[in-house]
Amino acid sequence: MMAQPTSIAWFARHEFSLFWRDFAGMMTAGRRTRGVVLVAVLGVAALLLHLMAHGIVRPWLAAGVAPDKPTLVLLTGGGLLFWSVMLSQALESVTRAYYARADLDLILSSPASARRLFAVRTGAIALSTMLLAALLASPLVDMLALDGGPRWLAAYGVLVALAALATALGMAITLGLFALVGARRTRLIAQIVAAVIGAGFLIGIQAAAILAYGTMNRFAVLQSADLVAAMPDVSSLVWLPARAAMGDLPALAIVMALGCGALLVALAVSAASFARHALATAGMARTEVRRGQRARPFRSVSQKQALRQKEWLLLRRDPWLVSQTLMQVLYLLPPALLLWLNFGRNAGAAVVVVPVIVMAAGQLAGGLAWLALSGEDAHDLVVTAPVAPAAVTAAKIEAIMAVIAIIVAPLLLLVGLLSWQAAAITGAGVALAAASATAIQMWFRAQARRSMFRRRQVSSRAATLSEAFVSIMWAATAATLASAVPVLAVLPAILALLALLLAWVIRPK
Repeated sequence: MMAQPTSIAWFARHEFSLFWRDFAGMMTAGRRTRGVVLVAVLGVAALLLHLMAHGIVRPWLAAGVAPDKPTLVLLTGGGLLFWSVMLSQALESVTRAYYARADLDLILSSPASARRLFAVRTGAIALSTMLLAALLASPLVDMLALDGGPRWLAAYGVLVALAALATALGMAITLGLFALVGARRTRLIAQIVAAVIGAGFLIGIQAAAILAYGTMNRFAVLQSADLVAAMPDVSSLVWLPARAAMGDLPALAIVMALGCGALLVALAVSAASFARHALATAGMARTEVRRGQRARPFRSVSQKQALRQKEWLLLRRDPWLVSQTLMQVLYLLPPALLLWLNFGRNAGAAVVVVPVIVMAAGQLAGGLAWLALSGEDAHDLVVTAPVAPAAVTAAKIEAIMAVIAIIVAPLLLLVGLLSWQAAAITGAGVALAAASATAIQMWFRAQARRSMFRRRQVSSRAATLSEAFVSIMWAATAATLASAVPVLAVLPAILALLALLLAWVIRPK
């Protein structure tokens, strides 16, 4: 029996079709053989993750797990880490529901109910957040249930409640931004907030571990006796989610009622304003002329300078790029704090952060290189300009390297104050990782829209895997060079070069 047009079921089928098309395109790029390979790879990865989780969970359960304060603190802290990522994803998804869908004008101009559309779309966001959270947590939950009993399956119910709460809070933040700063600025600010939330709690715990114990191990804080002693008594309502995850059914019922209730309240409060805000974002593509602004004098610059300035301008004003790259930059803050605290006292701290900086630089360079080389929106204009193609490519690469240098330079300065040898090794590793990632993106470049940045790995799995592997190997090379046994750096360096050679051989001709 087919659903009636404009009904909840009809909108739900519409949303599911769009979601499945987007997911299939992102995973397989429209190729059936890639789907088969993807299923096989995901199956092997799931098996390996479950085996790793089994190795972590079994000793913990063997030591005895009871609902005491140390266990509740550990579970709650880990849950907060996980929930911060869920909230970040939900906030980004809610923002995209207003800005990134081209069918809103058509649906809102029809006799369909905007309230139903918003309810279904928000439910889809909550469902996708739940599925992603369950997928990521499934190795630990499944192994806990296998080794500790089926009561641990209640953790899936807690994930459902947390996903609903995250979606409700994401809606509240987005609507609050619409009211405070307007439709033009909400998209950019929401992306920044999503990135800060996604990395903020993790960075906060790492910062606490560095300040208290001089280590970047976040679990050192969660397992510390001082923190456990400072926490509320075991009878406190703070531990309700942790108790629910351990199989306390009354606690599970309360947690799910609170999470799902928050989502229903958020839907009821915000559904009436959905059409208004969606229409406010429809004219975002129109360029507004600012009156009263003084004209900038024309300055004659070289072709390369003009191209570099164009790339920097595009990177600076791209709102969806912010959340994709800001989180990588934020993860460099704990190493910077560790270096700052050990200034003049412990040169060994520099060795700890060397691979982190090199790896982050390689990954950031890969994303920026894709934007500059493959995500060129003015491709036809650039290729028809009286500029040599080699000059265009060189200017793009220079723009990428300048951004990496600006981000990494303060960290290199801190490393240099501790150990100039470690700073030199880090600088060389950053240069090699960034150059390798850029070269791989140049070999596998394929013209695409900048809006496809989230799914840039679809264009070539080989490029994505090569880029990640080479960055890891250069990070390992830098770490071993900075350690007491630099001779071991030969092996990861050779592997990095071989991976680069393989990427060059299999590049599209």
